[in-house]
Amino acid sequence: MTGGGLLVAGTTSDAGKSVVTAGICRWLVRRGVKVAPFKGQNMSLNSFVTREGAEIGRAQAMQAQAARVEPTALMNPVLLKPGSDRSSQVVLMGRPVGELSAKGYHGGRQRELFEPVMACLEELRGTYDAVICEGAGSPAEINLRRTDIVNMGIARAARLPVLVVGDIDRGGVFAQFFGTTALLSPEDQALVAGYLVNKFRGDVSLLEPGLEMLLGLTGRRTFGVLPYAHGLGIDEEDGLRVSLRGAVRESVVAPPVGEDVLRVAVCAVPLMSNFTDVDALAAEPGVVVRFVDRAEELADADLVVVPGTRGTVKALAWLRERGLADALVRRAAEGRPVLGICGGFQALGEHIEDDVESRAGAVDGLGLLPVRVRFAPDKTLARPVGEALGARVEGYEIHHGVAEVLGGDPFLDGCRVGAVWGTHWHGSLESDDFRRAFLREVAAQAGRRFVPAPDTSFGTLREEQLDRLGDLIEEHADTDALMRLIEEGAPVGLPFIPPGAP
Repeated sequence: MTGGGLLVAGTTSDAGKSVVTAGICRWLVRRGVKVAPFKGQNMSLNSFVTREGAEIGRAQAMQAQAARVEPTALMNPVLLKPGSDRSSQVVLMGRPVGELSAKGYHGGRQRELFEPVMACLEELRGTYDAVICEGAGSPAEINLRRTDIVNMGIARAARLPVLVVGDIDRGGVFAQFFGTTALLSPEDQALVAGYLVNKFRGDVSLLEPGLEMLLGLTGRRTFGVLPYAHGLGIDEEDGLRVSLRGAVRESVVAPPVGEDVLRVAVCAVPLMSNFTDVDALAAEPGVVVRFVDRAEELADADLVVVPGTRGTVKALAWLRERGLADALVRRAAEGRPVLGICGGFQALGEHIEDDVESRAGAVDGLGLLPVRVRFAPDKTLARPVGEALGARVEGYEIHHGVAEVLGGDPFLDGCRVGAVWGTHWHGSLESDDFRRAFLREVAAQAGRRFVPAPDTSFGTLREEQLDRLGDLIEEHADTDALMRLIEEGAPVGLPFIPPGAP
């Protein structure tokens, strides 16, 4: 028997689809419902490796955690990883299958992926009581409707009711709700059950006349008004947001344990991937994390992080153009801490041979670590476990570059020379004991009287965040109506709003 379901669509990108989907998953699982998240097609540079070695979007991994289930490739069968403004790597069922231009993808390849996407959704619906699907962008992108495999395309095929989320903080939410509905075909409109207002500030009673008028205009109700809540942007698809910093600063009063704060500067390299790596640093009381793109901004940093990127050679050129490369070389010579992760680790090495990602051939690295990198056609996808600084460490690897380490001290399959550290492991800083040991080393190297808090648990903070999302749904949405929608589908006889679209 096929389980219940819901598609969470949005009036725009970044309307809050990811966090609303996670919140619904957490609310349902707390009610004893066996639930799974799903996103047919995701475009993101923030990805994760499942236990079976498949690469999926980090947002879906976060939603799986909200649902208290293990993430799998079924939950995000198609992942697009941009390599430029015009092309992306296509990852199907967790494995890369090629590089395509946007025109090539939407011109035919996308439609070919419809059947495997639907097969994944149906397998999940046969296994779980409910599947909460996340859309992408807006369902009213009429230029892309014919090849859609993530919004109304799957809603129509799977007969899923659709809840449209709008960000009222941006303004114009009533026009967005009405216009989104009115630009859909009659068949698509029949599945749009109603709306959810996100990021509302103020007295809800002032909004209610508009919601009543929206009901009169569209025949569709609003299922809830979620208040603006800081610090909820966990594992987002894109954007520069340190997701847990706000939660730590706002939910608890957490001054530094030692006498000093520790300042971390993250180089905002092009095609930056998995910048969520620094969330665990930002969760520490007394650690201040910021993204930078100018050499001057490294001057007062106690630690500089060169993060992952989908374009290591492009990132190297960017670092050199902006003077950041010279600043990093000076830091290393002065014994001031630098950490390179994945593409950032590769950039810190001596030499890169890339005939795969950039096809630039031989390129000199920054020469801060005794490492030579050769890009391989096959991508490394792994969930390593190891030890560093006397602590157990878990991480995950996603890279084409194969590193040959020629010296230095071993560090998480990478190496360390003085105050410069490099590893391919994403997520290592989420291991609490290791993070504390690493920050103690950084503080000593930087000459700061910073002391890591003895009891910060990144996993506990993450769970608290997911519970906050569940609380938002439970306290500010009509959960009885939402449950009926998930179990029974869209109401019959919803009115058509002209003009519609093909």
